[in-house]
Amino acid sequence: MNEQTTKSVAVIGLGSMGMGAAKSCVRAGLDVYGVDLNPTALQTLKEFGAKQVAEDANLFANKLDAVLLLVINAKQVKSVLFDSGLASNLKPKTAVMVSATISAQDAKEIEAKLKEFDLIMLDAPVSGGAAKAETGDMTVMASGSAQAFAKLEPVLQATAAKVYNIGEEIGLGATVKIIHQLLAGVHIAAGAEAMALAARANIPLDTMYEVVTNAAGNSWMFENRMKHVVDGDYTPTSMVDIFVKDLNLVADTAQALKFPLPLSSAALNMFTSASNAGFGQQDDSAVIKIFSGIDLPGVEK
Repeated sequence: MNEQTTKSVAVIGLGSMGMGAAKSCVRAGLDVYGVDLNPTALQTLKEFGAKQVAEDANLFANKLDAVLLLVINAKQVKSVLFDSGLASNLKPKTAVMVSATISAQDAKEIEAKLKEFDLIMLDAPVSGGAAKAETGDMTVMASGSAQAFAKLEPVLQATAAKVYNIGEEIGLGATVKIIHQLLAGVHIAAGAEAMALAARANIPLDTMYEVVTNAAGNSWMFENRMKHVVDGDYTPTSMVDIFVKDLNLVADTAQALKFPLPLSSAALNMFTSASNAGFGQQDDSAVIKIFSGIDLPGVEK
């Protein structure tokens, strides 16, 4: 680790992905500072070995070599960095790894504003879910300067099994993630539709799940999310409303490129319907609840 790289990092957003990433950084020997509004999450990370935790990163901004943002959307990224004054309090050349799922345009606007404070940005969305975040095996799809990649190498090594360098242009990483979310959303929606049809046909859902996960129709999203349906457990690791947001980003990207996306449009309608029905804060597999006339495990009639 040379002087150009990172020894201390603040992980901002200690949800299912952020907590795993923060713990991975602790295990890698980095000085980790945790930031979240949830006191339970802060206490959990503190007990795991974080140097310091707080609701406001400004309390230790001058100690940081890097910031990893794992919040929900661009509005939260901008609020954390600029509305709170954090960007102005970070040391010059601090590397900011923006790992929220945001539009390419938002990524470019954030980088332009960070440059005003002499800060370095890596446009670095992540994937892999809570389990891979916990083990330091996320997939990172990143774009940015060679300096940004070099400065953040210890963080990337700690948190990711695969790091894809999409190019130097900020926004490319965001676009790759948006395309990935097209697939993820469609796969969940298709899985929910298939399991709903099985329920309608009175096929036991655990049997249907077992067949699909051992046959050619399986996908990672089916195997992971439809297990929640079989178990009747809609405790969120990723919420319905996350896919309302992400599939709207997909739609906006397609509109800008004048490109038709019939399958992702159908999936967006399904997730929007689920949110409108009151399931927005439940696990994204709860999109299956939009289908009427079926009995689901753990769901009251």
